[in-house]
Amino acid sequence: MPAETHIGGLPESFRELVLQNRSYRRFAESERVSVKLLEELAELARCIPASANRQPLKFALVSDADKCAEIFPSLGWAGYLPEWKGPEAGERPAAYIVILGDDSISTDTQTDLGIAAQTIMLGAAACGLGGCMMGAINREKIHATLGLADTLRVLLVLALGRPVEKVQLEPLGADGNIKYWRDAEGGHHVPKRSLEELIAARYA
Repeated sequence: MPAETHIGGLPESFRELVLQNRSYRRFAESERVSVKLLEELAELARCIPASANRQPLKFALVSDADKCAEIFPSLGWAGYLPEWKGPEAGERPAAYIVILGDDSISTDTQTDLGIAAQTIMLGAAACGLGGCMMGAINREKIHATLGLADTLRVLLVLALGRPVEKVQLEPLGADGNIKYWRDAEGGHHVPKRSLEELIAARYA
């Protein structure tokens, strides 16, 4: 029987990319994101594993400033910060990728949606962009704004741009409060549970 070997050691570059990929809500709006880059990000999502390989996800790519302005009112921002109504003009997203489900292919999109969204966001982070996955949205209005076919459902909006805010991960406090918060300088702080709390079992 061959001797056991152990594979270990996550590349630091990948860890840094994941940590860079936070939920950003304020952007350099004047720095537009090309539709070519949005196409490249959608191409990454095209190559992901898909449940039963049905591939029901489709994508609406929005880099045009006027169309971005039409989409913005349909988005809900930062549920734990009710006094904040979203980014001001000049700090709004420079582009959107709207992830759609094609019901003519399959209505089971949940697994594919998570994989596609995270893949796109990691790709965006690798390009120096940031973004926010948005589910608190007016799906019907976005559907109409984009002039989509009836078979397409709006699942998630990925807001994209170059971030102009800092997001800091914090240890979860003793009170267990998971709500993110902002400091006096506008820095965004996100409590995270410890690794020990997340690992339910170890067998080594």
